[in-house]
Amino acid sequence: MRFNKFLTTSASAIVLTAVAATGAAAQEVTSVDEIIVTAQKREQSLQDVPIVVTSLSQEVLQNAGVRDIKDMTILTPGLTVTSTTSETITTARIRGVGTVGDNPGLESSVGIVIDGVYRPRNGVGFGDLGQMSRIEVLKGPQGTLFGKNTSAGVINIVTEAPSFQPGFDAELTGGNFGAWGAAASVTGPVSENIAGRLYVAARERDGYYDVNPTSGPRTATDDQNQDFWTVRGQLLILPSDEASIRLIADYTKRDEYCCVATQVRTGPTGAIINALAPGGNGVVGPQPGFAPNEFTRSVNANRPTDQQVEDWGLSAEVNVDTALFGGSTLTSITAVRGWDSVNGSDIDFSGADLFYREPNGDFGFSMDQWSQELRLAGSSESFDWLVGMFYAEEQLRRQDSFIFGAAFTPFFSTLITSQLGAADPNALPCITAQTTTFLVCTGAIAPFPGFVPSFGPTVPAGSGYIDRYSQSSDSIAFFTNNTWRATDALEFTLGLRYTREEKVMHTLQDNVGGSDAVCTAVRANPFAPPALLGGALCINQLNPDFDGRAYTQTLDDDDISGRFAAQYRFSPELMVYGSYARGYKAGGFNLERSTGPNPARPGDVLPIDDTSFPAETVDSWELGFKSTLLNRRLLFNATWFHQTYSDFQLNTFAGINFIVESIPELTSTGVDADLLWLTPVEGLTLTSGVTYAQTEYGDFTAADLSDPSRFPALSLLPGAQMSFAPEWSVTAGVNYDRSLGGGLRGLFNLSAKYTSEYNTGSDLLPLKMNDAMTLVNGRIGIGSEDDRWTLEIWGQNLTDEEYNQVVFNGPLQGSAFQATPTASGPYAGTYYNPAADTLTYNAFLGAPRTWGVTLRVRY
Repeated sequence: MRFNKFLTTSASAIVLTAVAATGAAAQEVTSVDEIIVTAQKREQSLQDVPIVVTSLSQEVLQNAGVRDIKDMTILTPGLTVTSTTSETITTARIRGVGTVGDNPGLESSVGIVIDGVYRPRNGVGFGDLGQMSRIEVLKGPQGTLFGKNTSAGVINIVTEAPSFQPGFDAELTGGNFGAWGAAASVTGPVSENIAGRLYVAARERDGYYDVNPTSGPRTATDDQNQDFWTVRGQLLILPSDEASIRLIADYTKRDEYCCVATQVRTGPTGAIINALAPGGNGVVGPQPGFAPNEFTRSVNANRPTDQQVEDWGLSAEVNVDTALFGGSTLTSITAVRGWDSVNGSDIDFSGADLFYREPNGDFGFSMDQWSQELRLAGSSESFDWLVGMFYAEEQLRRQDSFIFGAAFTPFFSTLITSQLGAADPNALPCITAQTTTFLVCTGAIAPFPGFVPSFGPTVPAGSGYIDRYSQSSDSIAFFTNNTWRATDALEFTLGLRYTREEKVMHTLQDNVGGSDAVCTAVRANPFAPPALLGGALCINQLNPDFDGRAYTQTLDDDDISGRFAAQYRFSPELMVYGSYARGYKAGGFNLERSTGPNPARPGDVLPIDDTSFPAETVDSWELGFKSTLLNRRLLFNATWFHQTYSDFQLNTFAGINFIVESIPELTSTGVDADLLWLTPVEGLTLTSGVTYAQTEYGDFTAADLSDPSRFPALSLLPGAQMSFAPEWSVTAGVNYDRSLGGGLRGLFNLSAKYTSEYNTGSDLLPLKMNDAMTLVNGRIGIGSEDDRWTLEIWGQNLTDEEYNQVVFNGPLQGSAFQATPTASGPYAGTYYNPAADTLTYNAFLGAPRTWGVTLRVRY
């Protein structure tokens, strides 16, 4: 019904004229042949490239309100971008495939390249992109040309270069949620052979969430606000007719709050949390059940969620035409980048003071990168060739902390004694809601032999752990990409890449404040039932085995990847192609506390010294066509794809920490299609797009995992559709821009995207499903014909669609998976039973409707 509504209300005119197509967005062109991309590191018409590419022009990006990679999703079928505990934790997925971003030890499945410089994590590429020339979304593994290898695709961003023609652009924006923004750009000659461009911007906005800080120490009453400024300077130097140098320097500073979460469903622990929170303001719902006001965006949070982010970089791109090999171009791209983030987090996502991370530098990550790329490329009548090398040094540092609040002791005491009561009804008199010591038996019956009152110490407020991870990475690759035109109609392309990766990770883990005394005490009690208490009281945050651990891990890996494609042009209007590509994503280390079973004590756990995981590889097959019709004014492209991933790197939340597990196989099969129509109506362009993808895990058992004990929590995965992988993703857009007479022009833009239902949890729990939805953005404006000024009224998510970015388990707030498989019903054979699901579910919500007015001037 949502899709029918989408067809009939949001964009019916678009869909009627652009059935079953995708992605190639409108540009200021008179023929589709003028759409130029650099998907093979040379300028080519989109219709000549045997790769699925969505090309988004400057005009389309501006009309759709795109400022960062998250905004792009409405224009690109098959692309999803989500953020979780902070805006730095941003994940892009193409055709349903991506790497959950909460752990920076994992590299990105979808690579981001900005002006030729590879960004090592999706979150590092998040931010105001400034003045953009175009964005190209390359779908499928790109195993040859784009920096470090990526297994799912590449987002290639090209910003506007300096111009020798003087120019000035500025904009001023105001909107709801107290939003305002200002940006300006100036370009022109500095000397006869040097041009410059300077872009500056600042934006602020109140948060989407209303926060009750309960008893504090949080004072902010909103969350997910915006407060940043950025500057980007460029020089284009032309020392001769044969050489060019482009220098870029940029700096961005963010000082914001992010991110609280709303409650989707309140489990039985909600009553305990309310009892421990000031005024009973612990969770949304006082009783177990679904929260009726999830999308009111009203939350209780007592700890600050400050995030401070600094991002800066310098790059130099040099191009020199040489006489080598009959004429060739040497390209050098040298870059150094720095990134630093510090975050605070109310980890329990409630108004009770259970556990948190302070925004004092003990939680966050930083990354320094130096990269060098060299390419030599040339062409002849029948042959285009390219050889190159890429080298990158990365220094990644992660600060991880977990601090217990004053309410944790009575909260955890109640959980443990409740477990005892469930295991032995005679222990029920020992259940207590709030105690000053960790476990106090208030009844006459002890829960197990040897149990005595004041069994163990408290977990002191302010105790917990502070860990440090430092990872250095060296990557070197040699690559070549060559196209042979066997005839005027037949071409073959071969790309090969050899990659060598070396990583070294140093770890220092420390418990602070005496939090580990609880685990020490229970282990010392010979009568404590290990299966019930050993693991529960020795979770990673309470485990004394982690205290003072310092160790080093190393990882060396190499791989050969690449691509082979054959294309045949039946006529100037029709080209068909087939390709095989192998993609590769390096292995790494889990930058978290990791444990495994303790063979000497059932139910207890021991730290794992080896937290490494292997490289992820993919074999991809594609068969497609590109057609140009109606006198070169209609583009219609379609591609069938089949991708098989091996050792897919799954990062999943295990209730209190993240684990990384390699899934033996993941397949993605489907169709991408593109349509663009430059209509006969002056100024009217229609686009539409479809990605259909079945992205499914292969069958696997506990024996296939690196740690078989993890299988119960992953038992819903075998044979199932992957999380964040909708089967259908449909985009549509209309752009109308023409003269109104009297020196005025009018513009109208509507962009819409329909997404079928998909699960937002990496463990695929049913209550994490996101319903099918349609997002609509629109813009209408008036301005001068010479583009000197434009006044626009715009809206994002015009229908105020309510949806979840990510639904996740409330930490230590219930359980979903059982100790034994379910015997019957739809979940038979898995370790999930809806009747036994006591989890509290929280969600990071999608953005609500926003609207505003923008004034643009240009000279």
